[in-house]
Amino acid sequence: MVTGSGAATWSERGGPGGPCSFSFPAFAAMAWTKYQLFLAGLMLVTGSINTLSAKWADNFVAPGCGGSKEHSFQHPFLQAVGMFLGEFSCLAAFYLLRCRAARHPEGSMDPQQPFNPLLFLPPALCDMTGTSIMYVALNMTSASSFQMLRGAVIIFTGLFSVAFLGRRLALSQWLGILATIAGLVVVGLADLLSKHDDQHKLSEVITGDLLIIMAQIIVSIQMVLEEKFVYRHNVHPLRAVGTEGLFGFVILSLLLVPMYYIPAGSFSGNPRGTLEDTLDAFCQVGRQPLIALALLGNISSIAFFNFAGISVTKELSATTRMVLDSLRTIVIWALSLALGWEAFHPLQILGFLILLLGTALYNGLHRPLLARLSRGRPPAEEGEHERLLGGSRTPINDAS
Repeated sequence: MVTGSGAATWSERGGPGGPCSFSFPAFAAMAWTKYQLFLAGLMLVTGSINTLSAKWADNFVAPGCGGSKEHSFQHPFLQAVGMFLGEFSCLAAFYLLRCRAARHPEGSMDPQQPFNPLLFLPPALCDMTGTSIMYVALNMTSASSFQMLRGAVIIFTGLFSVAFLGRRLALSQWLGILATIAGLVVVGLADLLSKHDDQHKLSEVITGDLLIIMAQIIVSIQMVLEEKFVYRHNVHPLRAVGTEGLFGFVILSLLLVPMYYIPAGSFSGNPRGTLEDTLDAFCQVGRQPLIALALLGNISSIAFFNFAGISVTKELSATTRMVLDSLRTIVIWALSLALGWEAFHPLQILGFLILLLGTALYNGLHRPLLARLSRGRPPAEEGEHERLLGGSRTPINDAS
């Protein structure tokens, strides 16, 4: 990703009144301070950079090791390692905050309960698998389709929460799931009908889109595991993100060794035809330094995105975070068109709007609007802060 509200259960509060007001229904009657505006902007910018920098790296062509011909930088598993390194850095942010809280007791952090770090291993394995698949898919499809199709997580999250957590979804959530399915179909049609170049052939685009949807199944399993085993512990969200990042970074880094020898056939993007060729990646970086800049942007943006997203949920609300994440899709789409990375197709607008409707219905964004239209008082967002799968929470590290 990539991508969530943070781990465990923590108290969330609305920010104090400020000079900047928002009129969008999702932010009804909310006044934002400069700090809150900064957090929202930071989340939007770093979240967009995260996807765009990964795609920028994929677009580079450079010679590899041993005098090999120029070829595309297709190293999804190495990019996933970089993403986990960015998540791992959140642990440093957590300990810095804890040191600061120790010096200023009046703003101390909530006391941390002892927990077994291995609790984060199963979700981290899911995150590692899902993220790697999505980076493979990003090589095959456009950045905007990549971002839009990630909305499929709502479908599987809702179904798994009913099957494994015994939740009962509201009618609006079922409607949101149906709208999301319809939106995915429209986005898929837009990809089928769009013009395809040598870099993104039709067969590759279809495969990439299907891989993204498949990855959302794994992300949904990650969310169920976090809900069932992790959220009962009062773990600070930055600590949770960093711990999962540590597991993902170590395990995937070790897996790069056997991947260097495993044949991958048509899925391979390196001259040796293996699953991942890390040496080839470093040779390409050496010959085209801008690739290093793109990778650095991806690593740093994921760390700041997680911090900003967690802070937005704490300072404002999870609904605010969901709306900002939708705006991130628009930014990625607009910049991809402006940079000439993809061709415009009007069906994408329709697909995005339907996906946005599905997300809004599933997360209850329509309730304040309906209450306002009926001149009633907007309902309290009591379920929004403490619920993951039944409402607006996303996985601990929604980064991709």
